[in-house]
Amino acid sequence: MTLLSSRDAMTPAGLQSAASLRRRRRFILALNLATLGFLGGGVFLALGAGGWSVADIVIFVCFLIGAPWTVMGLWNAVIGLWLLHFAKDGLHRAAPHLCAAEAGAPLRSRIAVLMFLRNEDPERALSRLAITRRSLDETGEGGRFDVFVLSDSDAPAIVAAEAAAFERWRGALGPNARYRRRERNEGWKAGNVRDFLTRWGDGYDFYLPLDSDSLMGGRDVLRMARIMEAHPRIGILQSLIVGAPAESAFARIFQFGMRAGMRSYTIGAAWWHGECGPYWGHNALIRTAPFKAHCELPVLPGTGPLGGHVLSHDQIEAALMRRAGFEARVIPVEGESWEDNPPTLFEFTRRDLRWCQGNMQYWPFLRLKGLPPMSRFQIFAAIMMYFGAPAWMAMTVAAVSKVWERDAGSVNFALGVAMFFIMFAVSLVPKIAGWLDVAMRPAGAAAYGGRLRFLAGALTETLFSILLAPIVAFRVTVFLAGLLFGRRIEWSGQMRDAYRLTWATALRGLWPQTLAGAAILAVLWANAPGAIPWAAPMVSGLILSIPFAVLTSHPAFGRFARRVGLCAIPDERAPGAPLRALAASAPEPE
Repeated sequence: MTLLSSRDAMTPAGLQSAASLRRRRRFILALNLATLGFLGGGVFLALGAGGWSVADIVIFVCFLIGAPWTVMGLWNAVIGLWLLHFAKDGLHRAAPHLCAAEAGAPLRSRIAVLMFLRNEDPERALSRLAITRRSLDETGEGGRFDVFVLSDSDAPAIVAAEAAAFERWRGALGPNARYRRRERNEGWKAGNVRDFLTRWGDGYDFYLPLDSDSLMGGRDVLRMARIMEAHPRIGILQSLIVGAPAESAFARIFQFGMRAGMRSYTIGAAWWHGECGPYWGHNALIRTAPFKAHCELPVLPGTGPLGGHVLSHDQIEAALMRRAGFEARVIPVEGESWEDNPPTLFEFTRRDLRWCQGNMQYWPFLRLKGLPPMSRFQIFAAIMMYFGAPAWMAMTVAAVSKVWERDAGSVNFALGVAMFFIMFAVSLVPKIAGWLDVAMRPAGAAAYGGRLRFLAGALTETLFSILLAPIVAFRVTVFLAGLLFGRRIEWSGQMRDAYRLTWATALRGLWPQTLAGAAILAVLWANAPGAIPWAAPMVSGLILSIPFAVLTSHPAFGRFARRVGLCAIPDERAPGAPLRALAASAPEPE
């Protein structure tokens, strides 16, 4: 027997040729650079037609900062669509580990199911956990699983409610269910995991982390466990998490777009990410021993918002697992793995800002020794994607300044208009790929209520996204500026259930966006009214931010959307057993 050369070596789990993955990554790099070169060349020619001003330079540099991540999304979605509908064995090419899921042998492993709580409604969380527990029992393999409720709550009333709720639900959570609350939530969620690993981790082969809004079906958990048992060098196996049916109009519209588009995007990314797959912090199966040995996060130096314990732990843990010689893989197709999406604009931005601060803590990890190049790139991309928002905002300010200074005539207008539409089309490609994926699947549109309802949902979600993007970009830009002055956000409980935002609350939170949009519109109206149609997507989102927030949180709008099937997802029209149990307010405590 001859040893494999480095050129013929396989990934750690033996699933793919390392050389083949390198070729895929070089191909993706070439596609992205060629596309950026074409787009950047067009912007360069449009701006430089009459010479270069300071504003022109700002616009061009910000384009180079913000565009790569839009272009990468384009090619992920296009490749995913090709794999799904035009390539032979396309899903296998992107996710070769799925073949092991078909084995029906009894499980050999012990698995801990962990639910993390932090100042949230314990009844709501434990009812979901009980449904997952029941679903595991119904597979006949429930005896391989133990449940742990791991609390970091520090609000006295919630702490008392948690303990009482656990006693009520104990029987439904299994004979070995445990509840543990830490007095000090050191290390945030990653510290909560580390405490579990120290106390109980050695007794389990795998663990399944769940957030308080997570819900999983036993069939899919077993599928993941069989894949992990078949491939001992897979360290993290991430399920594709989709939004559960929602009452809130904001959540319904947002998750409609995510559900339609995420399959092609995720499969396209998995095709070239390969063994360096994603980890999103929950609804994933993790191999306990290597995670405990190799994935402990350091405490970052400093006392500012970028020092101390890492908020967004998951991407770094995936990179550390890969450095240790284990793979991180994703199941890039929908199954019984759900979460709740934020019910209002305010909850959405609060979550996004926490992720933003956490990702800004990643800078020191770029210097970690021994990381595979792909993992290092993923960390860099996780940082840079949050610079896209301030880049686009700076471009807007620079463009308005050109109008203010009566310098807009130096731009090649016809080419500038063409580039605007090209970039707008590029940003829409992931959505279009998702729509095509649904349309090309047998009974795909029928699962969303038929072609007319699906079309209405797609148009509604597109308008929603156009209005949402500048609101969030403005908020992220202000937040990133605040980080320089010590502003921070902490890990705390989230509002998961639908609620109505008042006009006063929306005004207090969104007056800066409204004022900025009105200022941009005033400058354009006074100096270049012909440019207003081109600025409409940005300006409309900012000016309409307050009514947008109020309307999308209004219960009447949510009830109307549900009644007519607007932005309904397949799980709402044909829910599986876990979702039916959830809709029935979950099983009664035993």
